[in-house]
Amino acid sequence: MAPAQSEDDLSLLEVTNLRVSFPTADGVVQAVRGVSFSVEAGRTIGIVGESGSGKTVLTQTLLGLAPGGEVSGQAMFDGANLLAMEPAQLRRIRGAEISVIFQDPLTSLHPMYRVGWQIGEMIRAHDKSVTKKQAHERAIEMLDRVGIPQPRQRVNDYPHQFSGGMRQRAMIAMALSLSPKLIIADEPTTALDATVQAQILDLLLRLQQESGTALIMITHDLGVVADIADDVLVMYAGRAAEKASKHDIFYAAHHPYTKGLLESIPRSSAASDRLKPITGQPPSLINLPSGCAFHPRCRYVMDRCLTDEPTLVPVAESGHLSACWLPAAAVGTSDEAEALRTRAVLAGRHEEAAKIAEEIAESPESEGSVIA
Repeated sequence: MAPAQSEDDLSLLEVTNLRVSFPTADGVVQAVRGVSFSVEAGRTIGIVGESGSGKTVLTQTLLGLAPGGEVSGQAMFDGANLLAMEPAQLRRIRGAEISVIFQDPLTSLHPMYRVGWQIGEMIRAHDKSVTKKQAHERAIEMLDRVGIPQPRQRVNDYPHQFSGGMRQRAMIAMALSLSPKLIIADEPTTALDATVQAQILDLLLRLQQESGTALIMITHDLGVVADIADDVLVMYAGRAAEKASKHDIFYAAHHPYTKGLLESIPRSSAASDRLKPITGQPPSLINLPSGCAFHPRCRYVMDRCLTDEPTLVPVAESGHLSACWLPAAAVGTSDEAEALRTRAVLAGRHEEAAKIAEEIAESPESEGSVIA
């Protein structure tokens, strides 16, 4: 029997201790603070968190798209460190081996050029042997592949002549046109209605299965993660709060932030219930709270949370990691898990932490809001 491969052998992309900061007149913005993750060929990792948690900066830095940022760490892609590459090397990789689908296709596509020309131009930029005619035919083929009706006619349309869903399909066609090994999808369904969103997710999943491409899905919507991801990285204030398989995130969440995200999802079966939003706002990345950055919003806040910053530690044998001081066994929503949390809080919370917990309990958000 052949020896089992290690995670490093299997991973197409292995990011280790990535840090990104931006000096500003007001102070240093600590956008990404020591994040590590990996993604294997043919698999999808969902990176979730509120706006400002560092999701987009994390992935854009991998491709050299964070100008002015102070970057450290390592990002090994197919055996080469992306962070150590010269700009010319990165240009050869962007689009050809790693493609990006941005959040708003209307601003990503040039309004003055036809959709087909833009796809063809990207193909020819990476493969000089391709003629204009061949690139045009390839653009038609890709538009057909992503479900654009009458692709031979629509290839000559301008972006404003496409609907929102069609523009996003065109961006997916462009991303897939050179058969990349990795696709970064940065909230590709945010501006779309629920029906079109489902169509785009189904399309991404089908195309990924056909080509074996790895996918990084950036989103604030855990519903999207449930549809498409294999593994999930939950980010808060520039750091990884929790990292686990999709199943563990949804059924055995450990970090209170992950738990809060799950509880704030509207459910059609609970139309008369109240939503449970997370109280407060994400912190400033210039002036971060001491200790755990989530403690000003955490109903389980303890004394230790105010002074000591937790690191990712195993909470299960399945590779489930969480950065929280709650007991490792306190996973999921069972009564037993909640009892463990309660005992930990009673033992570890005193005057200052109790005051924060009281403020959270008295905030208007703690009562929830009725689902319309």
